[in-house]
Amino acid sequence: MSLSMPDLLSNEIRSWIGRVAPPIRLEVSRRDIIKYSIATEQTKKIHLEGDIAPPMFLFGTDKPLVSISDLTKDGLAKDILTPPLPLKKVMAGGIRQKYFREIRAGDKLLIQKKIADIYQKEGKSGPLIFVVYNISIQDENGSVVMEITQSRINR
Repeated sequence: MSLSMPDLLSNEIRSWIGRVAPPIRLEVSRRDIIKYSIATEQTKKIHLEGDIAPPMFLFGTDKPLVSISDLTKDGLAKDILTPPLPLKKVMAGGIRQKYFREIRAGDKLLIQKKIADIYQKEGKSGPLIFVVYNISIQDENGSVVMEITQSRINR
């Protein structure tokens, strides 16, 4: 961090690092895979018949299901793992996904989301605050199916 940029990260904000959301349990249905595959114009038979979920199938499953009236001004659902930041405009910062095996119809999954890091950088238009989340997805036997690292940027 440069000397000219004020530190916007208080100890209270930094205390959010390591916080974990309540786990989400999800049973993957053949119908859900088929609906997602049709909506995203998949072409492979294994996806269209609902045997195996296509990539990105689990994107957003860590978000709560809410009515439109409960969305924030920027169209996002309120997330209990959103620290109170002084910069309010939210942007997507990136996502990395690591698959350990395919997601199949009938899978019973446990999704666990954690704040891995919060840090500040200077952008072209001023300070930026990055919040990095680690999302672990395990099957009912405790084996990791997928790991996601996702970041949000506040400016």
